[in-house]
Amino acid sequence: MYRFTDDYSEGAHPRILQALLDTNLQQTEGYGNDPFCLEAAEMIKGRLGRNDVDVHFIPGGTQTNTIAISAFLRPHEAAVAPETGHIEVHETGAIEATGHKVVTVPGWEGKLRPQDLQAVLDFHQDEHMVKPKLVYISNVTELGSIYTKEELTNLSRFCREHGLILYMDGARLGSALASSGSDLTLPELADLVDAFYIGGTKNGALIGEALVICSENLKEEFRFHIKQKGAMLAKGRILGLQFRELFRDDLFFELAAHANKMAAKIQDALGSLGCRFILNSRSNMIFPILPNQIIAELRKDFQFHTWQKVDAEHSAVRLVTSWACPEEVVDQFITRLRELFTK
Repeated sequence: MYRFTDDYSEGAHPRILQALLDTNLQQTEGYGNDPFCLEAAEMIKGRLGRNDVDVHFIPGGTQTNTIAISAFLRPHEAAVAPETGHIEVHETGAIEATGHKVVTVPGWEGKLRPQDLQAVLDFHQDEHMVKPKLVYISNVTELGSIYTKEELTNLSRFCREHGLILYMDGARLGSALASSGSDLTLPELADLVDAFYIGGTKNGALIGEALVICSENLKEEFRFHIKQKGAMLAKGRILGLQFRELFRDDLFFELAAHANKMAAKIQDALGSLGCRFILNSRSNMIFPILPNQIIAELRKDFQFHTWQKVDAEHSAVRLVTSWACPEEVVDQFITRLRELFTK
């Protein structure tokens, strides 16, 4: 029974496990001040071509979003997100629990556009309402779409013209940047947003995200926020060492490219069988629309999520491929699909 449910079912890339073993008895300072965290942070800065950013290693995505957003906002300020956004749907009200409202808009294919933000600003006019201040986007989005350079540039320009903080959830940033549809580079991204994170958990690491704060006015005393929210690990070395391995060469991007390749192979096969999709994804998440009978048969050998009901006979499912997804399993899935469609 193979799982296409997510991209974190496996443990970690063997090279990371070996590095953890090789350094296991080496004594270091704690709380992210160890040589591994410091070296990894410098590697990331080198990839960005910037020495003026702060890099913080945080165990998970929900923690990263909650700590960053609550730290960046004043008590009366709110975050704006697409209605499919992770902070709105899948984080158990974590942002609201810190006292900040999440204002949602429909967006387009899981993405936000300047006109979406303008509608929010037009509606929130005075001190009787929360003040929209932070714009939350994710890349890859919850629908498997990615931001192009032009889309992100337009969004960034609007945010800067209106004094808004642009924050990117990068849980699947590797998949976005390695996508065949991406024309955006890591240095360009860092120039266009105020803060973002590089997701390790869903791209080969055991745990860990690397939060990059680009705007100077968001950096002050940020480690206090990490500690207060319970995310400053005594053994922070575990996080830093993993990112050192991911970024000392192109491993981070190679793993993401493999996940994308496996998803594209499935998507191409489904397309050849006449399947429709919620959207044409170029990431490691695809959303085909399948007959319910075929879904039931596939579930005998594979696990995946049903995303939404389309009509009485069809549903959209979510298929996610990981950095460790074996191509032979993908081939088995495609073979099974073809058998079911030709019955």
